[in-house]
Amino acid sequence: MATRSEKKDSARSRAGEDGARARLAGVRPSGEGCSPDVIEEAVRGLSGCSENALSQAVCRGIVDPQKVVDWANRTERLLRFQFDRSELRSEIPVVAERLHALLGAVDLPTSSTPESITSAFVGSLVGLRELIAEDVAAAFAGDPAATGYDEIAVAYPAIRALSVHRIAHELYLRQVPLIPRIMSEYAHDRTGIDIHPGARIGRHFFIDHGTGVVIGETTVIGDHVRIYQGVTLGARSIKESASLRGVKRHPTVENDVTIYAGAKILGGETVIGAGSVVGGNVWLTESVPPGSHVLIDPPHNVVSQDVVSQDVVSRDERAPTLPFQLPWED
Repeated sequence: MATRSEKKDSARSRAGEDGARARLAGVRPSGEGCSPDVIEEAVRGLSGCSENALSQAVCRGIVDPQKVVDWANRTERLLRFQFDRSELRSEIPVVAERLHALLGAVDLPTSSTPESITSAFVGSLVGLRELIAEDVAAAFAGDPAATGYDEIAVAYPAIRALSVHRIAHELYLRQVPLIPRIMSEYAHDRTGIDIHPGARIGRHFFIDHGTGVVIGETTVIGDHVRIYQGVTLGARSIKESASLRGVKRHPTVENDVTIYAGAKILGGETVIGAGSVVGGNVWLTESVPPGSHVLIDPPHNVVSQDVVSQDVVSRDERAPTLPFQLPWED
């Protein structure tokens, strides 16, 4: 006898097959479970272009986000993993052709054409790979848990986020609308690392762990910078934020700076001087000179100890004995 779950799966399957057959036959789905009047009312309410923000965005035509994501994945894969000459000879034209098609779906500056931007982007591929390779090297130098470059190139979310960012930034510099932002939000969704495509990031950059990192549009980051999870390089909030479009709103981080987990650095006039260290959970809205160490006062911890009955075994006695020796044990 079929279970309730099996019956539901069978019903879903039949519904899907019926819908597919109806579409192939040019017949509208019946909308079983909902009256035709309700469906028609929803159709009337959703159709047509009104004056709201969503209608204005979509009705004039927008680039297909999935095609942007597919192109970003293909280009990132080319830069990270493809080195064979014959593969590159066949793959680069595909990347160029698909970028050209995407550019035809957005409003480019009058001084640019899909052809000129596509050619410039293909010309930047060698430099982009060099930047990504330096980011891999920075991760290996900064993370003692890394076993090799291969692990970093394949598994580290920061390398994926930075690879997509460096591609998106190249298009952003050429004033390509929408496409770079779709790419950055895709990387954000997949890695938890939010980097606006406008952010200028130098060489040999390392994000450790990465979750919760936010790097705003007008951020400028120098070379050999290292940041940890939960860091925000953001803007200060004001009521009339629209008036600040095009104005530098995010901090500048000079060369050889380390920013530890949870630090929040805000404001377009805030500069972190070269060689500085910003401690965890610091809140910073003013500049600091080169070589600074910025720390917060440690919290006052209150530790209390309950009386432990004698029949409770110690933690050492409860701990299981491992059948092997850990690498860091003598």
